[in-house]
Amino acid sequence: MRSLNTLRITTLTALMVAVPLAGAHAARHRGGGALEATEPTEMIGPRVTAVVDQVQGVDLGIADARRANTITATEAEKLHVRAARIGQAAERVAASDHGRIPAAQYHDLLRRLDSVDQQLRIDTGIGFPTS
Repeated sequence: MRSLNTLRITTLTALMVAVPLAGAHAARHRGGGALEATEPTEMIGPRVTAVVDQVQGVDLGIADARRANTITATEAEKLHVRAARIGQAAERVAASDHGRIPAAQYHDLLRRLDSVDQQLRIDTGIGFPTS
């Protein structure tokens, strides 16, 4: 059962990374008309990289906690979905701003991701609830 959950989390993470890359690759290599003259925005900014790395770190923490049976599969799935949404939000912001994330949105994304990490710590018994 643990390997099934780990496989599911790994698969979702791989899809989350592969789908935007596959779309960008397909858009670049497709023969386009006049309406498709612009190149897709590549998310290369340091803030984008930092948020994606943080999301991956939280996902690894969720997977480790699940393997150690310190959180339930339901808790792991909820945390994973929250982290994935934050990663998707970062990608959306970067795509709309030429590969960059403005400082205010960057700090908001990190705050939201910190909230997921704190909830993971609380669920595993490592952290303390904050009021």
